[in-house]
Amino acid sequence: MKSDTITKGVERAPHRSLLYALGHPREDFDKPFVGVVNSYTTVIPGHMHLQSISNAVREGIRAGGGVPFEFNTIGVCDGIAMNHPGMRLSLPSRELIADSVEIMAEAHGFDALVFIPNCDKIVPGMLMAAARLNLPCIFVSGGPMLPGRMPGEEGPIDIDLISCFEGVGKVLSHQMTERQLEEIEQRACPGCGSCSPIATANTMNCLTEVLGLGLPGNGTIPAPEGRRLQLAFLAGKQVMRVVEKGIRPGDILTADAFHNAFAVDMAIGGSTNTVLHLPAIAHAAGVEFPLARINEISDKVPHLCNLRPYGKFGLADLDLAGGIPAVMKEIAKRLKPGAMTVTGKTIGDVWRDAEVRDRRVIHAFDNPLHKTGGVAVLFGNLAPDGAVVKTAGVDDNMMIHEGPARCFNSEEEATKAISSRVFNPGDVIVVRYEGPKGGPGMREMLTPTSMLAGMGADKNVALITDGRFSGGSRGAAVGHVSPEAAARGPIAAIRDGDLIRIDVTARRLDVKLDDREIQERLETLPPFTSKVKKGFLARYSRLVSSATTGAVFEDLG
Repeated sequence: MKSDTITKGVERAPHRSLLYALGHPREDFDKPFVGVVNSYTTVIPGHMHLQSISNAVREGIRAGGGVPFEFNTIGVCDGIAMNHPGMRLSLPSRELIADSVEIMAEAHGFDALVFIPNCDKIVPGMLMAAARLNLPCIFVSGGPMLPGRMPGEEGPIDIDLISCFEGVGKVLSHQMTERQLEEIEQRACPGCGSCSPIATANTMNCLTEVLGLGLPGNGTIPAPEGRRLQLAFLAGKQVMRVVEKGIRPGDILTADAFHNAFAVDMAIGGSTNTVLHLPAIAHAAGVEFPLARINEISDKVPHLCNLRPYGKFGLADLDLAGGIPAVMKEIAKRLKPGAMTVTGKTIGDVWRDAEVRDRRVIHAFDNPLHKTGGVAVLFGNLAPDGAVVKTAGVDDNMMIHEGPARCFNSEEEATKAISSRVFNPGDVIVVRYEGPKGGPGMREMLTPTSMLAGMGADKNVALITDGRFSGGSRGAAVGHVSPEAAARGPIAAIRDGDLIRIDVTARRLDVKLDDREIQERLETLPPFTSKVKKGFLARYSRLVSSATTGAVFEDLG
C-alpha cells in the first residue's frame, strides 16, 4: 500500500506519532488510508450540506475496512460570481482544485480517494485530479437542488435561478415588475444542491456516472433526500472494493468512456461547458478526443430529455423517470458497453436493467425532441478551431441566421448595451476579448444571454463570443470561438456591420469577408496586453491554452 511509506518501519516513528495525535489507534496502520476530498463551503448553496455527505462517506469507508482522512478544496459559486470581475476566477479555479488535490494526495500517501464535488468547476477539477493521480477512487456529488415553486394561473409552477436571470430582461423590457422579480428571487433557490436546471454542475455530475467514476444516481438524486446520504455511504464502502480489485481511473477513463459521456451529453441536452471540461479531463488521462469527433456523435445521438431551462422538467423529474441509466439504455446502440466502472461491472451492465418510466421526460430514440444532439461544434472562417452552441436551446427559426455584427470588447460593454436595448432585430452581438487568455479566465455570459431571452430577443438576435456560457444559457448563443481575440483569431477582426452567418445545421460560423481582408485587419491591431498585470490571473493568462484543447495549462516541458 502507498500508505506504508508513512506507517511502516522504525524510521516512520515520527509519522506514526502524528497519526496517534489525530486519534488513530495502532490497528489503523494496517488498513488502506482513504482521502475524502470534500468541497464543503458555506459560500455555495450546492455545497453547504456536504459535511453530511462526507460523514456518510467516512462511515462507509470504515464499514468497508478503510481509514478516512478528510480535507477540503476551494470552490466558486458561478451564480454569485456572475457578471462582475469575480467570474474571471471561476474557470481558473478548476486548475487550482486539481493541483491542490494532487498535492494533498501525494504528500500524505493516500491509497485511495473519495471525491465529493457538486458545482460547476469543482467536478471537472476533481476529475482531472483523479486522472492525474490514477489512485483507486470514486465520486459522490451533493446532488441537484429542488426547483422553487411559484403560484400560477393553473396551479404552482417550477422556477429556478435561470428564472431570476431572465426576469431581469423581463423587467427591463417592461414585461414584469420589480416586485414580481423580487418574489421570484426569494423562491427560486429553495435550499441546498446544485442549481436545478441541466446546467454545468448537473451535467457534469450526470456524466461522472457515464464516465464510470460515480454510482448510479450520482447526478440525479435530489440533494435533500435521504437517498443521497445512502448513496454517499455506499460510495464510501464501494471505494474499498475498488481498492481490493485494483481498479484505477486509467482503467476507466478510456476513449470509449469519453465517447459515452459525450453521447449522453447529447441526449440530455447538457451544458456547452462539457466541451471545455471533458477534453481537459481526457488530456489529464492521456486520451486524445478531438472536437470534430463531438459532431460525429451529435449527428448520431438525438436530443431526448425535456429538461429546463429550455424544457419543462428538472433533475428530480429525470431521477423519477429512470435517471441516467435509463437515458443510456435508450441510446444503447450508440454507446460502448464494455467501458469499465467503479461498480466493478461494465457500463453496459449498469444500464441493462434500467427502464424509462416517464416518456414526457425521456423521449424515445425514434421520437426525439431534436434529431441530433443537444450540443454542436461549429467551424468556419470565423472559428477555424471551432466554436460551441447548445442546439437544444436554439429556437428553430434561429438555427440558420445571418445578420450584421454589433461588436463589444467586454461583457460589461455588451450587458450595458443590451440593458439599454442598443440592438436591432437580426443583429449578431459579438463579445470578444473574453477568452481564456483575453478575459482572462473565459467568463460565462449568462447575464447577457438571459437578458436577451427575458426580452424575447433570443428569437431574433444572436450572440457570439470567445468567452463561454452557463449551462443555463439558451438562444442562438455561440461561444468558445477559437482562436480567441487575444490570440489574434478572426473574431478580433470583425467590425460593426460585417455580415455574420450562423448555420447550426451545417455546423458553420462565418463572417462574409475573404481571408485577405481578415488578415489585413488583424495586422493593424495593436499587440494584445492582458487586463490583469499581477497575481494568479496574470500567470493564468500566460499559461492557459485555447478553449479548443479544454483551456488547460500549456505543457511546460
